[in-house]
Amino acid sequence: MKKAIATLLAVGLAASLFAGCGGSETSSAQTAEGATSTAAETDAPLEGEITFWHSFTQGARMDAIQKAADAFMQENPGVKINIETYSWGDFNTKWNAGITTGDLPDISTAQGTGEVVEMINAGVINPVDDIVDEIGRDRFSANALADMTVDGAVYGIPYYSHAQVMWYRTDLLEAAGLEIPQTWDEFYDAAVALTKDGTYGAAFSCSPNDLLCSRYLNYYVVSAGGSLLNDDLTANLTSPEAIDGINFWVNVYKNCSPAETINYTVNDHATLFYQGTTAFDFNSGFMISGVQSNTPEIAEYVRCAPLPRMNADDPVYSAETSHIPLVEWSNTEHPEICKAFIEYLYQDDNYIEFIHAVPVGMLPALSDIATNEAYLNDPTIQEYSDCVDVIQEAVDNGHAIGFEHGPTPQASYLTSQGVIEEMFQDIITNGTDVETAAKAAEDRLNEIFDTMIA
Repeated sequence: MKKAIATLLAVGLAASLFAGCGGSETSSAQTAEGATSTAAETDAPLEGEITFWHSFTQGARMDAIQKAADAFMQENPGVKINIETYSWGDFNTKWNAGITTGDLPDISTAQGTGEVVEMINAGVINPVDDIVDEIGRDRFSANALADMTVDGAVYGIPYYSHAQVMWYRTDLLEAAGLEIPQTWDEFYDAAVALTKDGTYGAAFSCSPNDLLCSRYLNYYVVSAGGSLLNDDLTANLTSPEAIDGINFWVNVYKNCSPAETINYTVNDHATLFYQGTTAFDFNSGFMISGVQSNTPEIAEYVRCAPLPRMNADDPVYSAETSHIPLVEWSNTEHPEICKAFIEYLYQDDNYIEFIHAVPVGMLPALSDIATNEAYLNDPTIQEYSDCVDVIQEAVDNGHAIGFEHGPTPQASYLTSQGVIEEMFQDIITNGTDVETAAKAAEDRLNEIFDTMIA
């Protein structure tokens, strides 16, 4: 990344723009399999009204989407785009209720590849291969497309990517004479050593309304060569790797985490690092903007490294990569508008403006944008180019939790039902034996899989 920035800024390469399709109309018909087949484009103006649901609730991202929609409507005066914004949790509730009520959008975001698989399982979204091909299939990560491909059809278009890495405070490590941890044992020892004087080494949060326990347990299990799902897609919380991981994170909670985090969600948890309360955290590049907004005086000391390993000589790995996609809903009456507007969002100027709303937090899903001068010419991306490199490597090599077995509903429900979080709360609060709690949670997940998967 540093080399790319230096080279591009030195030679002043012009950013290339690819042609937009906002003014064309595509007629579509449903095939027998439910896929959308696209006829030849015509010169007829686009006309109609669509609804776009997204979960970019922060001001800069919301503004970038609205600006693009306004420009698209100005270029296509016969089109109206209604934008509704929901938090990620509210969005999931909203669309599930909409299956019954009929209140569903024409296009939307999804909370990663897992939610796309839930939508596919519910039969509510269309394949989008035609849009992917129009934007440029080879511009997207093959892993990202594979995570949203079922029966040979792509159902989600990656909009941006991020991956989980280990964040740390260089000033606190230096003051304590500690090296950047490479292994889980080194991480634990450093976190315990830094828990003093109102600072905690790391937080471990257990709210059943979020997925943090699932996320952290997955890191540990994957680093040991295991998975939270068996090859037959049943839950696997009782393997030696999982039991060791549960014990590990219970000890983190007991010895270096604030007690109140037992009920914390992702945002509550991250805020502890944003505000300088914790020395380590595991998250994506969104950590940088959070620190800059809360305690800018420590931003220069915030850096990231790959996830800890079992042994220092183990290869670097990726335990969780997220690709936030756009999807087209099956109920739409205007697939031609959906297609044109989505393609418009990926035009270089529109796309870079959106990605720059949270620099480093959102990495481009388009490979050529990642080396585009206009994208690289951002102060935060330049300052944290070393972090971009670490995160990008994790993005390139990883999948969503459980997706090492492919895009399955089991992988989605593994993280969305709060079962692993409730298991940890039971162990910590009630003193339930780890093996007993793990077996009960495993059985419960398997019951959910059997009930919710057609």
